[in-house]
Amino acid sequence: MNNSLIIGQYVPGNSIVHRLDPRTKITIIFFFVFIVFFANTLISYGILTIFALTSMITSRVPIRFILKGLTPVWFLIVFTFILHLFVTKEGTLIFHLSIFKFYSGGVIQGLAISVRFFLLILVTSLLTLTTTPIEITDAIEDMLHPLNKIKFPVHELALMMSISLRFIPTLMQETDKISKAQASRGVDFRTGPIKDRAKAVVPLLVPLFVSAFKRAEELAMAMEARGYHGGEGRTKLRELKIGKHDILIYILFAFVIAILFYTRSY
Repeated sequence: MNNSLIIGQYVPGNSIVHRLDPRTKITIIFFFVFIVFFANTLISYGILTIFALTSMITSRVPIRFILKGLTPVWFLIVFTFILHLFVTKEGTLIFHLSIFKFYSGGVIQGLAISVRFFLLILVTSLLTLTTTPIEITDAIEDMLHPLNKIKFPVHELALMMSISLRFIPTLMQETDKISKAQASRGVDFRTGPIKDRAKAVVPLLVPLFVSAFKRAEELAMAMEARGYHGGEGRTKLRELKIGKHDILIYILFAFVIAILFYTRSY
């Protein structure tokens, strides 16, 4: 398994987070993404961080695996923080170097945006880490079921999203395999002028696209061979049910939201 990217990967387990109804996880993550932008005090950020870290620990997914999977994201987080240091000119001057001036507002704003970005990536990643693609498909289809009344292709949309998430790790593995094969043939992706490195990417992209289209064709043929004709008249082996743990999580999350808005500075 390629651990350089955790989005789209599923880690089997029997934790409380794994056993939650996928609709519960999608709903909570949706509102978490919404309320994280309302945090504007140290306490409110602390509440969201505790909730995210508790969810990660409760999922029993190896912390080392999650942190290693977040490696590509650290660059964006650090870049966001540095960008606010140079751009934001609010607050008191705390450091002056030649033409560069760093203000307290830039530090605070950079930290706030960086923490938000980290929490969003961490919490949204838990969905695919603890939920199988089939469960995600069933949950999305069930939540969007009312749209069937206006002839919206709910099942096809849910299936498309599920397949997309499922093939992210596969494409990453294929990219890693092709890049190593090209490097063994003398192709250099990391050194030299930008123009040369851009040309070196072509031998990587061409076989990657060919492989992706081939997998898509094989998947389509397999679905047709199994008699797939859309979601009409289909039944499910496992029906989604809201259990006691789901209700408890809803209550806990509502409590977190209440504390967040209570401690928020207006």
